[in-house]
Parts: sequence; structure tokens; C-alpha cells
Amino acid sequence: MKSHNKIDQQLLAAAKIGDQKAYTALMDKYKNSVYHIILRIVRKPEDAEDLMIETFAKAFDHLEQYSIEYAFSTWLFKIASNTCIDFLRKKRIDKVSLENENAKITDSLNFSTGSNPETEFIKSQRARQMQQLVSNMDETFSRVISLRYFKEFSYEEISAELNIPVGTIKVQLHRAKRILQDKFSERADIW
Repeated sequence: MKSHNKIDQQLLAAAKIGDQKAYTALMDKYKNSVYHIILRIVRKPEDAEDLMIETFAKAFDHLEQYSIEYAFSTWLFKIASNTCIDFLRKKRIDKVSLENENAKITDSLNFSTGSNPETEFIKSQRARQMQQLVSNMDETFSRVISLRYFKEFSYEEISAELNIPVGTIKVQLHRAKRILQDKFSERADIW
């Protein structure tokens, strides 16, 4: 086994038990390669950045499916490729629906603007419901959601506050939003 594979295996073992430094090390090691593979497929830097983050989130969510028989990079690049295929398929088929869903989540997480008392009341109810959902999440995800949307910190401010790299913050935020999206579908009263 090559030395880089041994290092990957050590990092993966640590990541499987929740070691955030291991996640960060894996992401730092592979993010440029993953980004360039995705960029070649989707051709838009902003989409490539988002899909890179989604790729790492999917990989970290499914580490138990990784087999040490193969190089981690091969498995990760396959996830990146599949993520791009899914993205392009959804973009063609369901662009409007996807934008509406993201707008709902963003609207539910942004409570600071309003135009009349009724709107303010609805937003305050949503804020309380959202804070309750967020407080019941895993602490890792709860912190990034709270700092980003309730305290309106930038990625850099969150990174400084938690002493975690910006890339890791973005992955955690992406995963947290996906968890919230699942919770939204369970609780229609949020909307």
C-alpha cells in the first residue's frame, strides 16, 4: 500500500468517528482536484464550488460505504462525477422547482426584513420554530446554522469563531441545510 493511501486510511478512520480535523485534512488534500474535475464538467466556477462542497458532504455522509480496496480519491472522484450528472439532470428538468425550494429555505432562515405587522408576526413565529429545529440538531450543525443565519456571521467570521477552515464551514453548512430541508418536509407547519 502506498504511503499516501496509508495516510488517507488513517484520516478516514478518524473521520468515521467524527474527527473534524480529519475531515478538514481530507478536504484540503483533495479539494483542488475535485474542483477541477467538476469545473471541466459544469464549466461554471460558482457551480463547481457548490458541487465540490456537495461532493465532500456526500462523501462524509457515506464514509461507511467506502471500501479500502480502492483509493479514496477514486471513490471521491466518482461521487464528484455522479454529483455533476445529478446537477445537470436536475438543472435541465427541474430548474424552477429547485430554485423555489432553495428560496423557501433561505426565506425561512432569513428573518431580518419585513414590511408590515402581519409579516413580522409570521416571521417571528417562523424564527421561533426554526430556532427550535436548529437547537435539536447535532451541535456541529446547530452552531454553523446559528452563526450564519441567526447572528448573520460571514463564512470568515464563523471560521474565526470556531477555529475551523472556511471550506469545512461550507460543508457543514451544506449538510445542516440538507438536514433542515428533511425536517421541513416532515413539518408542514413551518411554512
